[in-house]
Amino acid sequence: MKLKRSKSYRKLMHQYAIQFGFREPYQVLLDSALLEDAHRTKIDLVTRLQSVLQGQIKPMVTQCSIRHLYNATPKNNALIEQAKTYERRRCNHHQLENPLSDMECLKSVVDAKGNGTNKHRYVVASQDPKVRKHMRGVAGVPLIYISKSVMILEPMGTSSEQQREREEKTKFRLGLKGKRNPDAGQKRKRDDAEEQNGNPEEAQSANAQPQKKNKHKGPKEPNPLSMRKSKRAAAPSAPKSRPTEAKEPPPASTEAPDGDASGPRKRKRKHKPKGESDAAAIADGDVAES
Repeated sequence: MKLKRSKSYRKLMHQYAIQFGFREPYQVLLDSALLEDAHRTKIDLVTRLQSVLQGQIKPMVTQCSIRHLYNATPKNNALIEQAKTYERRRCNHHQLENPLSDMECLKSVVDAKGNGTNKHRYVVASQDPKVRKHMRGVAGVPLIYISKSVMILEPMGTSSEQQREREEKTKFRLGLKGKRNPDAGQKRKRDDAEEQNGNPEEAQSANAQPQKKNKHKGPKEPNPLSMRKSKRAAAPSAPKSRPTEAKEPPPASTEAPDGDASGPRKRKRKHKPKGESDAAAIADGDVAES
């Protein structure tokens, strides 16, 4: 496969994965006409389908397609054995006397309810142009066919393109990332907090964001680890080898009761008033004269 075609197929399957939810392994429905053409041109179906779809696949065959291979003339036993190795998709048409056509069988499997959706995300590989024409009207159906021993993946159909455009317009209206109401989440949290606490004021305080502390403005102080230590603060440490000497008890405190530690305790003299001292001196003189 050419590089340009491989890139286009990878991009196309990526769009199917985003818009319609396709995932590996891809379920590929094979009809009887494509099985016959692949066997005639000696194409390895599983390997070629994996290279086209850019991933792992799960080939599937309906019961009606197997019955078409049994009723074919001439009967190809090798092709029948090869088809039996694939997974059987039950279409519930085995009770009928004659199998349904590939058109009716695949239509009932892909779009059983007729609402134009590919519910089970099937990839249809068919050689019948009528089948591919009908499947283009179903949204999200990748179509594969063989042309001159080359397996081709058709571009996205009209119905798939219209559905993709509708979804993109809806997302654009709702806003980025499909947010319908950005305040809905906050309102839901507030309601849950009110139910748990039973007090709307407490719920509002719980939803409120914590206030940031004001940072100190001004020149920064120096790092204390980078400052030079004072020599007075550093005292010489005693050697560890010397035994510890008995220390004398500290002398008794000579502080005054008033809390003055400047010197020893002094006795305070009480001085009499000046008038009383003179009277006492005169009295002593009279006593001496007598």
